[in-house]
Amino acid sequence: MVLDLRVCFIGESFVAGVGDQKCLGWAGRLAARAIAAGQPLTYYNLGIRRENSTELRARWEAECGPRLPEGADCRVVVSTGVNDTQFEDGRPRVDTEDSVRNLAAVLRRARERGWQTMVVAPPPNIDDAHNARIVALESRYAELCEDAKVPYLRTHRPLRENSVWMREVAAGDGYHPGAPGYDEFAALLAPHWLLWLADPGSELPVVR
Repeated sequence: MVLDLRVCFIGESFVAGVGDQKCLGWAGRLAARAIAAGQPLTYYNLGIRRENSTELRARWEAECGPRLPEGADCRVVVSTGVNDTQFEDGRPRVDTEDSVRNLAAVLRRARERGWQTMVVAPPPNIDDAHNARIVALESRYAELCEDAKVPYLRTHRPLRENSVWMREVAAGDGYHPGAPGYDEFAALLAPHWLLWLADPGSELPVVR
């Protein structure tokens, strides 16, 4: 019998794969890696460009619910934070404490629904001041996920040190890479992703 594994990817433009000429983003690449590794699944990309965590919190369950039925092995991968930390009118779009509360609410509700979750940290861009705010939020997200025993994959530092990612981002709009950048993003996540699919109870550590 083939396991009915269903995964919803929720979050912002990086989830949606903005800038990727292959129209896969890192989420599509992870799904492809799972299938290539012999793990069939149904995946849903529910990323929305410019969405912040407050907006995500308001809509995610209504969109995931019909896609994650009773009786299936249901998972949710969350990635948010870049838009929260973006400055508008002289301040971040979402306050740090609200960002943390929003993610906590998503994880809590997913647990209540019986859906396994994994969180992917927000990646870097070419704006140093913005990156500093992302790093601060990333640390808060890591603490939250550690307390909640939810796998949290930190991406900011390794991608900031990745010449392909940073070159692709700089060649694009300053935030989103092309296909080679998303290749690097997916390669960073893939080992943890495949382990999580194979054994969601393995208590993957926060990847620092």
